[in-house]
Amino acid sequence: MRLPINIEELLSGRAVEGDRIEYKTGWNPDAIYRTICAFANDFDETGGGYIVVGVKEENGHAIRPVIGIDPNQIEPTEKDMVGYNNLIRPYYQPRLYIEEADGKTILVIKVSPGERRPYKVPDQITAKQKAYNYYIRYNSSSIVPKDEYERELINLANRMPFDDRGNDDIKLTDISPLLLHDYLVKVKSSLADISLTDHMEDVLEQMDLLEAVPEGWRIKNVAAMMFSERPDRFFRQAQIEIVLFPEGREKNPNNLIEVEPIRGSVPQMIEKTLSYLNTNIIKKQIIKPKDRAQSITFFNYPYQALEEAVVNSLYHRDWTIREPVEITIEPERISILSFSGPNHTIPMEAVQKGLSLRSRRYRNRRLGEFLKELDLTEGRATGIPTIQDELKDNGSPQATIETDDERTYFMIDIPCHPDFIKEQVALNKDVVKDIVKELSERQKIILDFIAENPALTAKEMSEKMSEKMSEKDGVNERTIERDLAKLKKLGVLSREGGRKEGKWVIINKE
Repeated sequence: MRLPINIEELLSGRAVEGDRIEYKTGWNPDAIYRTICAFANDFDETGGGYIVVGVKEENGHAIRPVIGIDPNQIEPTEKDMVGYNNLIRPYYQPRLYIEEADGKTILVIKVSPGERRPYKVPDQITAKQKAYNYYIRYNSSSIVPKDEYERELINLANRMPFDDRGNDDIKLTDISPLLLHDYLVKVKSSLADISLTDHMEDVLEQMDLLEAVPEGWRIKNVAAMMFSERPDRFFRQAQIEIVLFPEGREKNPNNLIEVEPIRGSVPQMIEKTLSYLNTNIIKKQIIKPKDRAQSITFFNYPYQALEEAVVNSLYHRDWTIREPVEITIEPERISILSFSGPNHTIPMEAVQKGLSLRSRRYRNRRLGEFLKELDLTEGRATGIPTIQDELKDNGSPQATIETDDERTYFMIDIPCHPDFIKEQVALNKDVVKDIVKELSERQKIILDFIAENPALTAKEMSEKMSEKMSEKDGVNERTIERDLAKLKKLGVLSREGGRKEGKWVIINKE
C-alpha cells in the first residue's frame, strides 16, 4: 500500500498538525496501541492521526536524519498487528505503510476516525491479564477519559461527520480522474503513479474514501466535494454566488450585478472565486512619502484575508443545508455569508469580537484535512486571526462577524480600506458601463424601448423590434424574454412590481 501523502510533508509537519502525529523510536506495541485507540476515537473530530515508527522527536518535531527500523522486523510486526487489532473493542484495523526517509526504512501507521467508536483497548496489549480502557487525545498525549469526557466520548457513538459518511448516490464515474490525479501530484503522493482509469477503486480505498457496507462499499461525501466536477448534483446549492451593489445594498438595492454562480469541486470553487475577486475587485495603491525612500503599498482588500474567508466559508459550511455561499460586494465592504453558524461550543462573545474561533467539534474534518494538504488552510482556528492580522497589516479596519443565537448562519464583513471607498463606487459604475458596451444590437434596442416606455411587455417589444430591425422573420416573444433575462442577470435591468402592472428599471445606462 502507498501512503496518500508525501512522507517528507508528513515528517516536516506541514501537512498535518503536530498533535495528530506521534513519533516512536521503535516498535512499542503497548504505547502504540493506546495511541491507535485514541486516534480512532477522534474525540475532537480532527481526522485521526499518524504514528511514525523509527523516528526520534524533540518538542513534537521529527529529528533528521531518522534512525529507521530493521527491515527484517517488518514482517513480524505485521503479524503482531493482526493479533493486536483483534483485541480492540469493537474491532478496528489501522493502515500500515512502509516508507523510506533519509535512506532508512520507517513504518507509518495511519489511523482514521473509526466508524464504530467509541473504542477500548488493553492498557498493556502484550500483557496476559488485560484491563480495557477508552483512550482519547489530549494535546499530544493519549489519556484515559474521566467523568464528563468519558460520557461525551460515549455519546459520539454512531455520530460520523457528514463529509466522512458514505453516499449511495455517488458512483465511481462521478469522480474525476483528472481532479484526483491533479491533487495527488500537488501533494506529492506516490499514488499519483497509479493509473486511475484501471485502479480508481484501489486508490480511493487507500485514501480512505470508501465506507465499508454489507453490500461492499460506498464512496464518501468528501470524495465528491474534492474530486467531482459537479458536487452540486449530490449537495444542493453547493455553489458560490457573487452579487455587486455599486451604490450599496441599502442605498440602491435595485442597482445590482449578479455574477454567474460558481460551481465545481471545492478547490475549483475556491480558485474561481479568488480569481474573480483578484481580477475584478482587488486594487493596489502605492504612496511615496517625501520624507523616506520606501514606498507604502496597500490594497482595498488584502488577498490573503479574502482567501481565508472564502476557504472557511466552504470548509465550515453545513453541506446538508440547501443554501449557497453568498458573497456581497459593496463600496464599503465585502460580506461572505454561509450556513450554518459557528459551533455552540464557541462563546458568543468570541464570535462578536472576531477572535480565534476554536471549536471542540469540526463539521468537515476530512475536507479540512484535504484543504490543509493543498495549503489552502493552515489548520484549526487559524482562519479568523489570519484575516484580522492581514487587515491590520494593510491598515484596514478589523473584520466583524455576525451570527444568531441558534447559530444558523455565519457572516463575516471584511471592510474596504478607507482610501479606496470613493474610488470603488466609481469603479463599479464603470463595470456596468463596460457591460452595456458588450450587449448585442438587439439588447441595446430593447433598452431604448424601455427608456421610452418602462411598462412595455415582451410581446409589445417583439412587435416593435420587428419594425425597428426590419427582419423578415420578425423577433419572437421568447427571444425577447431571453434577452430581458440576460439583461437582468448582468445587472443592467431590474423589474419593479408584478408581471402585468409592473415596470422595467434601467440601472446606470450611459
